[in-house]
Amino acid sequence: MTDTAPAKSDAPTNSDEELLQIVVRTPEMEMAEIGADVGEASELSIEEINPVNAHLFREHRHHDHFARLRAEDPVHLNEIETAGRFWSITKYDDVRAVDGNWKDFSSSDGITLGIKIEDLPPEPETPITTFIAMDPPEQTAQRKTVRGISAPKNLRDLEDLIRERSVKVLEDLPMDEEFDWVDTVSVELTTLLLATLFDFPLEDRRKLTRWSDIVFAIPEPGGIVESQEQRRDELLECVHYFDRLFQERRENPGFDLVSMLAHGEATKDMPPIAHLGNLLLLIVGGNDTTRNTMTGSVYGLNQYPEQYDKLIADPSLVANFVPEVIRWQTPLSYMRRTATRDLELGGKQIKKDDQLLMWYISANRDEDKFPNAEALDIERENASEHLSFGYGVHFCMGSRLAELQLRIVWEEILERFERIEVTGEPEFVFSSFVNGYSKLPVRVSRKK
Repeated sequence: MTDTAPAKSDAPTNSDEELLQIVVRTPEMEMAEIGADVGEASELSIEEINPVNAHLFREHRHHDHFARLRAEDPVHLNEIETAGRFWSITKYDDVRAVDGNWKDFSSSDGITLGIKIEDLPPEPETPITTFIAMDPPEQTAQRKTVRGISAPKNLRDLEDLIRERSVKVLEDLPMDEEFDWVDTVSVELTTLLLATLFDFPLEDRRKLTRWSDIVFAIPEPGGIVESQEQRRDELLECVHYFDRLFQERRENPGFDLVSMLAHGEATKDMPPIAHLGNLLLLIVGGNDTTRNTMTGSVYGLNQYPEQYDKLIADPSLVANFVPEVIRWQTPLSYMRRTATRDLELGGKQIKKDDQLLMWYISANRDEDKFPNAEALDIERENASEHLSFGYGVHFCMGSRLAELQLRIVWEEILERFERIEVTGEPEFVFSSFVNGYSKLPVRVSRKK
């Protein structure tokens, strides 16, 4: 593990303007500005419901809107000036069908709601690529480059380290006094693991957290980022930092994600800024998703204390609790696909170039698939059939690692604490893409 920051080198020569393709004004930002006063789901006509509105997620009111869509209009059309036509796909079977059909529903135009294809700026000389926004065979080749990090042998090798770090973080928690679970536990544990996977200097590990936070942040006064310029500048810092790491690993490779990208057949010749998409994908995938489920697990058990009682009485239920809480939390709300031809879905006529948002967060609460879906049920028989990790060629390659980390942290929690008590209301992230927490006040008490 690298324990010092890499030596400085000349910054990449690529134009900063190449970052504009990921920091342009997005439809979600437009919705955030005009949709602050969105009504309750029961007050709106079905045509007025637009679940992309980030205010619904920050106010934790999105589930009622999705329930109406599943019941009344499961393939639901919205249209706004910047994005054009886009469809919300909200039922389990429909989401699975779209996600499993990359030929008709492509990832290559982006994975979040974007501006209309005809309004896209010209592609920069050095495009910023990410294999989650590709289709086979290019997607297959780049994904294969880093797949070894989640191979069974590597998971076995990591298990002791994950447990050792989990024990240390949990043992250092203040007893019987309030603290923020998000920053103290969820962020710390996931960032430590992410630094290990990148062989990233441990003293700089919170930079990974910061870069993860700003990828999908909506600029607002007092927010995670306040302007597009700030977001661009911080992402450039990420490019420059990893460029130095790439230079080091080309000379001295190890078994880490940077080395894999630096030497992989499909990625080794990419210039520094072109790597940014894959780096941010791996950072967000390894950080945001696990940390928000780790927080959601505490929040969920406090919402359903009888389930917490069951888990305390029988710690072996952790094995089923992990997929169930991943279903219940759904850390990334949706993924986008773009129709490659005119076709029909759910009785609706989808046009070529229409965007489709596969709402995993809704599919995971589809009563036709998961009875009593709103409830956290740690004995749910089909919990592992959730769609939080996607389906098909883009199924999350880090899924087993996420499950491993969650299982270990809860095994160690149950070993040493009577209970984790939520002492106040959580604060939720301002995003309709990342379904996350910014704060969760808790108190813990040690077993006597």
